[in-house]
Amino acid sequence: MLYYLFDFLEREYNLAGASVFQYISFRAGMAAVISLFITILIGKRIISFLSKQQVGESIRDLGLEGQMEKKGTPTMGGLIMISAILIPVLLFARLDNVYVMLLIFATVGFGMIGFLDDYIKVFKKNKEGLAGKFKIVGQVIIGLIIGLTLYFNENVVVREYSDDPIIENHEVVRSYEDVKSTKTTVPFLKNNELDYDKLIPFIGHENTWIVYVLIVIFIITAVSNAANITDGIDGLAAGSSAIIVLALAILAYLSGRVDFSNYLNILHIPNLSEVVIFCTAMVGACLGFLWYNSFPAQVFMGDTGSLTLGGVIAVIALVVRKELMIPLLCGIFLIETSSVILQVSYFKYTKKKYGEGRRIFRMSPLHHHYQKMEIHESKIVTRFWIVGILLAILTLATLKLR
Repeated sequence: MLYYLFDFLEREYNLAGASVFQYISFRAGMAAVISLFITILIGKRIISFLSKQQVGESIRDLGLEGQMEKKGTPTMGGLIMISAILIPVLLFARLDNVYVMLLIFATVGFGMIGFLDDYIKVFKKNKEGLAGKFKIVGQVIIGLIIGLTLYFNENVVVREYSDDPIIENHEVVRSYEDVKSTKTTVPFLKNNELDYDKLIPFIGHENTWIVYVLIVIFIITAVSNAANITDGIDGLAAGSSAIIVLALAILAYLSGRVDFSNYLNILHIPNLSEVVIFCTAMVGACLGFLWYNSFPAQVFMGDTGSLTLGGVIAVIALVVRKELMIPLLCGIFLIETSSVILQVSYFKYTKKKYGEGRRIFRMSPLHHHYQKMEIHESKIVTRFWIVGILLAILTLATLKLR
């Protein structure tokens, strides 16, 4: 909104300083700061409101140290994060940008699914919350809409440059054309582009959209649920998500700039830079939420927050065309989810073979394994963050590691 206001003031009244709102760096920085302040300032009031409404977390006794002390801690804190993301985006981003619209839609959509799940747990006293099949249906519907939009919307394009330079205004420039494309980035390869249109040639070009949309649905559903699994101890999901989204913000900025994308030989995606504003708002929301969610947590994000974080991270990766980097960048989510899959699979296998279920880890997800080893959860979270930072650095390094 402020973007349009100051654009109008500059055009009509030549207002001094109004042009600063044209710069992505300024608007992205303001979005981060405003998001951080919103989270901290309104967080206490929302926590107080949730406490009065007795919106407390019900805790299953897993035999973990200090676990039962968290019983009754307000949950549904994801509402704080969602507010802190959307308000700065509405203020500073261009709302006619297709990528911004998709991210707003994803935030609201996943927030509604998570809110419904938390509402059933808290107010209906049903510890299972929203049935898993309904969660999946909701995630699939969101993924379907996003996949169809990314494939068919005429504003979702990449800029392809000609190998033959031309002379324009006495300068040598490269001619270009904005084209619809299903190309994405493959890390660690020299010619690091994969075109989904050519991925399965025998299905025909007219059916490629089906494969693409199914891939989008799988990625969004998988990352959303992986973030939900990771949200098990104070500060882990929020801190890990902040690291991931900051890396995605850098990737979005580089791909949205013609000079950097040409220099790094990566896909140049017109109008992508607006995504940076959404990313910085999300980083600010995550960091602000840590003000109250770090050990000992005064509020939990609940599924309202964790499903939203994971789902939106997946959508950002898709619009930046870095979805194949998710296993690396979101390595914390992958490790946590894999530990659950391995634990359950091995337990079922050994029970069938030996008549007695055996475990690989003391408990899954992996952070509970370390808790069982009597490592304090603050130290576990900090070490996970360090691993997350290393994975983010390695992800950015793939821009040159080919």
